[in-house]
Amino acid sequence: MAESTKRRRRWTNVDQAQLASLGGGTQEEMPRVHLTRHRAVALAIFVLSAIAFLYFVLPKLAGLRQTWDRIGHGAPGWLVVAAAFEALSFGGYVALFRTVFVRGGRSRIDWPSSYEITMAGLAATRLFASAGAGGVALTVWALRRSGMARRMVAAQMVAFMTLLYAVYMGALVLFGVGLRTGVLPGGGSFAITMVPAIFGGVVIIAALLLTRLPNYVERRIHAVSRRTSRGAKVRAWALTVPGLVGSGVRGALEIVRSRDPLALGAVAWWGFDIATLWASFHAFGSAPPFAVIVMAYFVGMFGNLLPLPGGIGGVDGGMIGAFIAFGVAGPLAVVAVLVYRGFAFWLPTIPGAIAYFQLRRRVASWTEGVGQYPDLESSEAAPA
Repeated sequence: MAESTKRRRRWTNVDQAQLASLGGGTQEEMPRVHLTRHRAVALAIFVLSAIAFLYFVLPKLAGLRQTWDRIGHGAPGWLVVAAAFEALSFGGYVALFRTVFVRGGRSRIDWPSSYEITMAGLAATRLFASAGAGGVALTVWALRRSGMARRMVAAQMVAFMTLLYAVYMGALVLFGVGLRTGVLPGGGSFAITMVPAIFGGVVIIAALLLTRLPNYVERRIHAVSRRTSRGAKVRAWALTVPGLVGSGVRGALEIVRSRDPLALGAVAWWGFDIATLWASFHAFGSAPPFAVIVMAYFVGMFGNLLPLPGGIGGVDGGMIGAFIAFGVAGPLAVVAVLVYRGFAFWLPTIPGAIAYFQLRRRVASWTEGVGQYPDLESSEAAPA
């Protein structure tokens, strides 16, 4: 009981306005994509054009035709292994979701619900741009409808993202420095190794510094965020983001200190996805050093920041360019990356779409959307 009370208090320092900064808002309706006919046609044309270029035009350019012809002769065993690795990656994502959002106490979110929320969120992340904002919005909506308090959702959502991307930033530092110094085989220029490593280090240090944000600053955040003038809203946003991140990072650190084995889902999510890429290389030839695969993978993932649906084109091009920078043969890099993206992008799309409709039915059965955590809901009205 004492541990449960301590855990609840940990998440109550986040203001309701901070939830809106996650991109999910506080509305209770299921997030939907509102597209006009013109925008829908434009989106469809873009996606089809990008896929056609990546999978049909690019491989037929000079020097790639012969390698692309090998795709029909890829080792079936390695392709099956790649698909299995990708499925394990999704399993890691579900495990991480549960260790963050379903840690003791009562909850409507069981394992099937966790699967539906995460898979539907992954499908939204794959199909829409803005670095996964669509998946975040859907996850926030489902958590709110399960009865979880706004403040808890906000802080735990940041804790979830912190655990997930701590692995990303840590890998940039570890493998970037290791490759540059020669501790890890593969080499690589300063630009492709140390620049990403420096970026990762800066992000980690900044996140840790935000955990030292004094309590009086958080109380100031709470007060300023409730003002209604335009200038106050700008100031509130500037104060809210550090407070929200700091609170979420502290929660993530406590999860790590709890030694919950499900927290390793963050490592499994990235690790098995990288293993899918590694298996894709083996399906069509020999794979470069594993450290090179890891570094090129994470550098390419920056393409998700581009305003492209599912990072189509951005991630593919980034990974291919990174592999070529490490000295991997261009034709092999193109085929391996495109096959990997076929697994990583398309494999969760159909199950995710099915999970989306299953989630709608499940939430409809949750007739009491508020009150699952009455102590937390009532704490929102209490002064900080």
